[in-house]
Amino acid sequence: MKNELKITDTSIEEKIKKELKAKPGSERDRIFSKFFGAALGGIPWVGGFLSILTDLHFDDQSKNNLLYEKWLEEHQNKMRLLGETLYEVVKKLNEFSEDINERLESEEYLQIVRKSFRTWDNADTFEKRELIRKLITNAGGQKIVDDDIIRLFLDWLNLYHEIHFSVIKVIYQNQSATRSEIWQELNGTYVREDSMEADLFKMLIRDLSTGGVIRQYRPTDYYGNFVKQKRTKTPSSGNLKSAFDDQEQYVLTSLGQNFVHYTMNELNTKIG
Repeated sequence: MKNELKITDTSIEEKIKKELKAKPGSERDRIFSKFFGAALGGIPWVGGFLSILTDLHFDDQSKNNLLYEKWLEEHQNKMRLLGETLYEVVKKLNEFSEDINERLESEEYLQIVRKSFRTWDNADTFEKRELIRKLITNAGGQKIVDDDIIRLFLDWLNLYHEIHFSVIKVIYQNQSATRSEIWQELNGTYVREDSMEADLFKMLIRDLSTGGVIRQYRPTDYYGNFVKQKRTKTPSSGNLKSAFDDQEQYVLTSLGQNFVHYTMNELNTKIG
């Protein structure tokens, strides 16, 4: 393979080569060379890391620098994780027919790959990196929304914390869930209304609501117009609405539903 990806963990490199050999001809070989170039080009430290590895063959004295060793050790681990992610994406995309080849080598998709791996590099946890991996795969194997929307989803992955995604998952699995039901799934313990936990929970709902990911449930007519609901008077208790209100229901917006589709589901069907 021209411009072969070089990974310090040779077992990962061999797995990638094996996946590419599973397809006859060299078309996918050429396409994934572009993919690897876009992926590595989106991560600033990769070039310096590979350069240092080369220097080690000529200058053993560099190993005496403790800071140098620590930097190299940290980035060797990140390079291994990067190789594993690349392998998983290649493995999944290689299951699709040749129909997606044009999409995989398009500049629009390669731009998504570059931005995705920049976001991947900034992710602190395995969970967030998994969401990014699924988005890269799904964006290559299908075209449900415009690429501008996929880039918006990447912005969400960069902006939101893992606990935000936990709320999204609960609402996805329990459509029209109330705040009380969401809290029960996330935590389940009783806390005071003036506690830190209540403040955090209100912030999560507020962030996702103002960000356009979730909204309060409102009935619609046949044409998708929201129906105005009659207000019913309820006896006042003298207290403000609870952070864990059990009356108003929440659902994913259309954007939120597509975000879940691209980032939280594995694409199993082959593109037609």
